[in-house]
Amino acid sequence: MGTTVLEEKYPFLLKYFKGGIESSTRSIAHCILFYGTDLDAQYELAMEIARLLNCSGDNSNSCTCLNCSWIRNNQHPAVLTISKVDNKDSNDDSKNVISIEQARMIKNKLLVTSEYHRVLIFCDRDKEGNICGLNETNFQEPTANALLKTFEEPPANTTFFFLTKDKEDMISTIISRAQSFYVPSKKEVINDYSIVQNALEGYLQINRNDVLDLYERINNFMKENDPMEILNQIQNYICALLKNSLNNSALKVKLIQDINAVEHAKQELQLGMKPQIIAETLAFALVLK
Repeated sequence: MGTTVLEEKYPFLLKYFKGGIESSTRSIAHCILFYGTDLDAQYELAMEIARLLNCSGDNSNSCTCLNCSWIRNNQHPAVLTISKVDNKDSNDDSKNVISIEQARMIKNKLLVTSEYHRVLIFCDRDKEGNICGLNETNFQEPTANALLKTFEEPPANTTFFFLTKDKEDMISTIISRAQSFYVPSKKEVINDYSIVQNALEGYLQINRNDVLDLYERINNFMKENDPMEILNQIQNYICALLKNSLNNSALKVKLIQDINAVEHAKQELQLGMKPQIIAETLAFALVLK
């Protein structure tokens, strides 16, 4: 997503940050939390703000100064992505989390004076390397606590970004220290559930004794298709039911619980749990009232 596209899609956000950066006091927060479903847009916004903070030219969209070129190519020495796979020492054997070892590395790097404005973007990645959101599973409390003092009193010219789908996925101590901005998705959303629709119809009336039948259906779908796509379709199907059940308070509560159960299943899949186990746990969660 180019700068021009970003400005068209998020004019208020970019105007706000440009104004803060160009002011005499450079008044933007040290910790910034972006939340919303479009993690790619959040990452692009964070990178664009990093570019504006480091630009040694005229701050225009077309600036070709060295800092702007580095950042556009994701090669700037002071603009770092921090995830379970990015900027992790080869000796760090943690695979599914931002680790305490990374927290130590960050603190050590920040002890060294830099001529640049340092920007650290905290996020997650899936198996394909796509940007994903932080949550309490991949950015755990011990790691966050190891960095709290750094977040509260960062060195000069240092900004931290945290990217997440939902503010509630973040540890409260991070939320309390960050300025939060909702980044609405501008992507065309296709809520497809064509694969799972027939299998899930009537799932709310399934007897406990038949829960294994639902498990087998979900498990077979996950064997024959991309497991994450199946979980997304199950979630889309339940969301469609929810939209048609807003006047039924009891049913609405149950469907929201089911949506959260699928979201938990998606997090387990990202952590490498076996799809068969996920399918079984999810089937029981959907059927048990």
